[in-house]
Amino acid sequence: MDALHIHIYPDEETWAHHTAEAIRDLLRRTVEQQGRTTLALSGGHTPKPVYTRLARMKDIPWEHIFIYWGDERYVPYEDPRSNYRMARETLLDHIAIPEDHVFPMPTHFETPEEGARAYEATLRATVAGGRFDLILLGLGTDCHTASLFPHTPALEEEQRWVVPNRGPDIPRLTFTYPLINRARTVYFLVTGASKHTPVRQVLYGEADRLACPARGVRPEGTCHWWLDAAAGPDVYKEDA
Repeated sequence: MDALHIHIYPDEETWAHHTAEAIRDLLRRTVEQQGRTTLALSGGHTPKPVYTRLARMKDIPWEHIFIYWGDERYVPYEDPRSNYRMARETLLDHIAIPEDHVFPMPTHFETPEEGARAYEATLRATVAGGRFDLILLGLGTDCHTASLFPHTPALEEEQRWVVPNRGPDIPRLTFTYPLINRARTVYFLVTGASKHTPVRQVLYGEADRLACPARGVRPEGTCHWWLDAAAGPDVYKEDA
C-alpha cells in the first residue's frame, strides 16, 4: 500500500459532502488522464447520502465511467435488500450514464457459484488487469467489508476475483482480496458510533484478517478512510 489517509468530519452531513466531492474529483481526474474510469460501489445504508449528492453534481463525466459492485446479496434486483437497487434508486436513475456502462452482480443464476463465475468473467473482459481506479468499501460492526465476513471461506481465496460467500442472512457474492488489493484507490466510507470500535480494530488492532476481515485490505495504490467524528479514532481530532 502506497499510503493511508484518514479524513474525519464533525457530522454525517459534512462527511457526505466532502466524501462525494472527493469521489467526484477522483473520477474526473482519472477520466482526464485515461479517457475512462472504473468505479466499484459499496452497498448498505452508509453510502446513500453520498450517492444522492453525486447524483446532483453536474460536472461528473458519467459517459466515461463504468460502474460495478463490490458485493451483493443473492436476491433479485427488485428486492429491497439488493445493493444494486439501492444504488439505482439513489444514483443511477438520476444520472446520464450509458446502460452498457453499468455492471450489477448477476443474481439470476440458479446458484451463487454460477453468478460469481459469470461476474468474474465480466470483470476480466472489461476491467484491464482487474485494477479498479476506485473501490468503495464499508465496514460492519464485526469488521467485515464487502461480503468478507469473519471466519468465512472467501477470506482464504488467493486466485479468484469474485466468489460466493456466507452472509449472516442469505448467500452473497463478493470481491476477494486478490481483486480489492489490485485497486489504484480504495475509499472506506464509515459513519456512526457503532463503527468506532471496529475502526480502531482495523487501524490499530492486533486481530488477523480472519477475525477482522477489513484488515486484509491492503491495496497496491492508496487507501483513504472517510469517517465522521462518531466513527473516527480518538487520536484524530479533525480531517487529516
